Amino acid sequence: MAIFDKSSTEKSIQSLARTFKDTGYGYGKLRNFSEVPLFLDSKASRLIQLADLVSYSIFRKFELNDDEFYKIIEHSFDYNNGKVHGLYVAH
Repeated sequence: MAIFDKSSTEKSIQSLARTFKDTGYGYGKLRNFSEVPLFLDSKASRLIQLADLVSYSIFRKFELNDDEFYKIIEHSFDYNNGKVHGLYVAH
């Protein structure tokens, strides 16, 4: 599932999601995409606020070399052959 804050890039992100599903990308086609990308106003949804916090922690880790917040969520990422591929939340 992909959730985004409302923005002017909604059309381009929707198009990119269709491309990933229909054409694929470096790792192949997306086969288990649960829904089309969802756009929410972050002021109205705690879920999008959480996504903002996750994104911020990733930004700080890889752009500013600060892993203070990333350390909290790093165990939730999927690893394959020593490479990080994406956030995975098991229930």
